[in-house]
Amino acid sequence: VQLQASGGGLVQAGGSLRLSCKASRAISSTFNPRTMAWYRQGPGDQREWVASIAPDGTTTYADSVKGRFTVSRDNSRKTVYLQMNSMEVEDTAVYYCNTDRSDWNWGQGTQVTVSS
Repeated sequence: VQLQASGGGLVQAGGSLRLSCKASRAISSTFNPRTMAWYRQGPGDQREWVASIAPDGTTTYADSVKGRFTVSRDNSRKTVYLQMNSMEVEDTAVYYCNTDRSDWNWGQGTQVTVSS
Protein backbone atom coordinates (compact mmCIF):
# COMPACT_ATOMS: atom_id res chain seq x y z
CA VAL A 1 0.00 0.00 0.00
CA GLN A 2 1.25 3.45 -0.91
CA LEU A 3 0.08 6.42 1.14
CA GLN A 4 -0.05 9.74 -0.67
CA ALA A 5 -0.77 12.79 1.46
CA SER A 6 -1.61 16.13 -0.12
CA GLY A 7 -3.20 19.47 0.59
CA GLY A 8 -0.51 21.08 2.69
CA GLY A 9 0.70 24.63 2.27
CA LEU A 10 1.28 27.95 3.94
CA VAL A 11 -1.53 29.44 5.99
CA GLN A 12 -1.81 32.24 8.51
CA ALA A 13 -2.64 31.52 12.12
CA GLY A 14 -6.39 31.18 12.48
CA GLY A 15 -6.74 29.82 8.97
CA SER A 16 -7.80 26.43 7.64
CA LEU A 17 -6.46 23.65 5.48
CA ARG A 18 -7.84 20.30 4.38
CA LEU A 19 -5.45 17.43 3.94
CA SER A 20 -6.11 14.27 1.97
CA CYS A 21 -4.37 10.92 2.06
CA LYS A 22 -5.06 8.26 -0.49
CA ALA A 23 -4.11 4.64 0.00
CA SER A 24 -3.21 3.75 -3.53
CA ARG A 25 -2.69 0.17 -4.55
CA ALA A 26 -4.99 -0.83 -1.72
CA ILE A 27 -8.10 -2.85 -2.22
CA SER A 28 -11.27 -2.24 -0.26
CA SER A 29 -10.85 -5.35 1.85
CA THR A 30 -7.46 -4.01 2.94
CA PHE A 31 -8.42 -0.39 3.59
CA ASN A 32 -11.98 -0.52 4.88
CA PRO A 33 -11.41 -2.60 8.02
CA ARG A 34 -8.46 -0.53 9.21
CA THR A 35 -8.42 2.32 11.67
CA MET A 36 -6.60 5.11 9.89
CA ALA A 37 -4.66 7.88 11.56
CA TRP A 38 -2.93 11.16 10.94
CA TYR A 39 0.49 11.90 12.36
CA ARG A 40 2.78 14.90 12.22
CA GLN A 41 6.42 15.69 12.72
CA GLY A 42 7.44 19.22 13.54
CA PRO A 43 10.95 20.64 13.10
CA GLY A 44 13.28 18.86 15.47
CA ASP A 45 10.44 16.80 16.94
CA GLN A 46 9.52 13.15 16.89
CA ARG A 47 6.54 12.06 14.87
CA GLU A 48 3.37 12.29 16.93
CA TRP A 49 -0.14 10.99 16.57
CA VAL A 50 -2.81 13.58 15.74
CA ALA A 51 -6.12 11.82 15.09
CA SER A 52 -7.68 8.46 14.25
CA ILE A 53 -10.83 7.24 12.58
CA ALA A 54 -12.12 3.72 13.00
CA PRO A 55 -13.96 1.76 10.31
CA ASP A 56 -17.29 2.66 11.93
CA GLY A 57 -16.42 6.37 11.87
CA THR A 58 -15.49 6.72 15.52
CA THR A 59 -12.87 9.44 15.88
CA THR A 60 -10.26 10.27 18.49
CA TYR A 61 -7.97 13.26 18.72
CA ALA A 62 -4.84 14.41 20.46
CA ASP A 63 -5.62 17.03 23.09
CA SER A 64 -3.61 19.61 21.17
CA VAL A 65 -5.99 19.49 18.19
CA LYS A 66 -9.29 18.55 19.79
CA GLY A 67 -12.05 20.93 18.77
CA ARG A 68 -10.01 22.32 15.88
CA PHE A 69 -9.29 19.32 13.63
CA THR A 70 -11.74 16.85 12.13
CA VAL A 71 -10.77 13.50 10.62
CA SER A 72 -13.00 11.73 8.11
CA ARG A 73 -12.77 8.97 5.57
CA ASP A 74 -14.24 7.94 2.23
CA ASN A 75 -13.89 4.20 1.86
CA SER A 76 -15.01 4.26 -1.77
CA ARG A 77 -12.00 6.44 -2.53
CA LYS A 78 -9.72 4.77 0.04
CA THR A 79 -8.97 8.23 1.29
CA VAL A 80 -8.79 9.87 4.70
CA TYR A 81 -9.10 13.58 5.29
CA LEU A 82 -8.01 16.02 7.96
CA GLN A 83 -9.86 19.31 8.18
CA MET A 84 -7.76 21.74 10.18
CA ASN A 85 -9.38 24.93 11.49
CA SER A 86 -8.20 27.67 13.83
CA MET A 87 -4.69 26.70 13.01
CA GLU A 88 -1.80 27.65 15.25
CA VAL A 89 1.90 28.19 14.62
CA GLU A 90 2.49 25.03 16.66
CA ASP A 91 0.65 23.03 13.98
CA THR A 92 3.58 23.57 11.62
CA ALA A 93 4.81 20.10 10.65
CA VAL A 94 4.95 17.48 7.96
CA TYR A 95 1.69 15.55 8.12
CA TYR A 96 1.42 11.86 7.33
CA CYS A 97 -1.29 9.26 7.39
CA ASN A 98 -0.98 5.59 8.21
CA THR A 99 -2.92 2.94 10.03
CA ASP A 100 -3.26 3.19 13.79
CA ARG A 101 -0.50 0.60 14.01
CA SER A 102 1.71 2.44 11.52
CA ASP A 103 2.22 -0.84 9.69
CA TRP A 104 1.96 0.46 6.16
CA ASN A 105 4.82 2.16 4.38
CA TRP A 106 5.09 5.82 5.25
CA GLY A 107 4.60 8.17 2.35
CA GLN A 108 6.40 11.47 1.91
CA GLY A 109 3.83 13.44 3.86
CA THR A 110 2.67 16.95 3.16
CA GLN A 111 4.20 20.11 4.61
CA VAL A 112 1.99 22.44 6.59
CA THR A 113 3.37 25.79 7.65
CA VAL A 114 1.41 28.19 9.84
CA SER A 115 2.66 31.74 10.02
CA SER A 116 1.95 34.17 12.82
